[in-house]
Amino acid sequence: MVPDAYYNSKKSDDICDDVCGQQGARGALSMSRLRCILRGVDLRTCILLFVIVPICIFGIYLHGQKVSYFLRPLWERPPKPFHNIPHYYHENVSMEHLCQLHGWGIRESPRRVFDAVLFSNEIDMLTIRWNELYPYITQFVLLESNSTFTGRPKPLFFDTHRSQFQFIEPRLTYGNIGGRFRTNENPFVEEAHQRVALDQLLRIAGIEDDDLLIMSDVDEIPSSHTVNLLRWCDDIPPILHLQLRNYLYSFEFHLDNKSWRASIHRYKTGKTRYAHYRQTDDLLSDAGWHCSFCFRHISEFVFKMKAYSHTDRVRFSHYLNPKRIQDIICKGANLFDMLPEEHTFKEIIGKLGPIPHSYSAVHLPAYLLDNADKYRYLLPGNCRRARESG
Repeated sequence: MVPDAYYNSKKSDDICDDVCGQQGARGALSMSRLRCILRGVDLRTCILLFVIVPICIFGIYLHGQKVSYFLRPLWERPPKPFHNIPHYYHENVSMEHLCQLHGWGIRESPRRVFDAVLFSNEIDMLTIRWNELYPYITQFVLLESNSTFTGRPKPLFFDTHRSQFQFIEPRLTYGNIGGRFRTNENPFVEEAHQRVALDQLLRIAGIEDDDLLIMSDVDEIPSSHTVNLLRWCDDIPPILHLQLRNYLYSFEFHLDNKSWRASIHRYKTGKTRYAHYRQTDDLLSDAGWHCSFCFRHISEFVFKMKAYSHTDRVRFSHYLNPKRIQDIICKGANLFDMLPEEHTFKEIIGKLGPIPHSYSAVHLPAYLLDNADKYRYLLPGNCRRARESG
């Protein structure tokens, strides 16, 4: 017999009671089970699970690359510092004295110089480059492929525009190579394949031991006086990297002076290989210009973003939107919405935000200034671009 004072603590309206045994509709049972599960969860936990956590996941998806780049100093050490070689130059100083200032001797006759490039679609930059270097180059060597580094088909742009370069035709060794069109392959594999082919083209061009070989991308332009100095001076290092003034989009946005991949080699048969990575510790200061993404047309920006080795940086399709690209060019911001690629927090923070505008057009390539009307888009105050090429 149950005492009258007995108290049953189990609530008669408990939705968890015999939920699994009920014979109701499947949808109703599912909602009942969910309510049962959530009954013991307070409001703050619900907000955490259904609001804050999804927002964090979405934020990491959008900005995870930025977080990774900002934390780079924690997991990657800075590269070994270069040995910076002071660069002396003035047009009124004799070559003999300039060589002496560098600690080098003077030759009885200058070395031959070969300028070798892999070409994609940078017609304007190639024109400026070759006019800058023309007086001192023995042979211009150019290789292009019908494939981008990312395995996409592309026209042979140089071959199409070859008539524009009649002034160097007697000194030109030109070659083209068929692409392998492996779209899922690491782009640097195709790039290395083309650089090996460029080695072979150099031998066809007749390069010999102790000739100077310029290894650099089309938009990495050594100054003519730098090349003239190195061809006349004796006892220069066998390999020299060139410190170039680093510009983005045009000569209006001076990013820094840290471009170093361009190099000049005293060629040695069986040893010298065409490459675009660090090969020595010696760096000749203030030796030219690097103008990256310096295109006349928006369509050329889109082409390079999809074609070059870092195409993985195009994380979202709207990055290729022409209006967005135009806005970014005029702001001096980053096309890929990336943080600066630096190795210390001080340098990363110091470079946050758009590149400051520069209104100096001093010490730029002579051909660019002589033809300022044609290349106005590369000079300060002219950030607007035409939409399509051709």
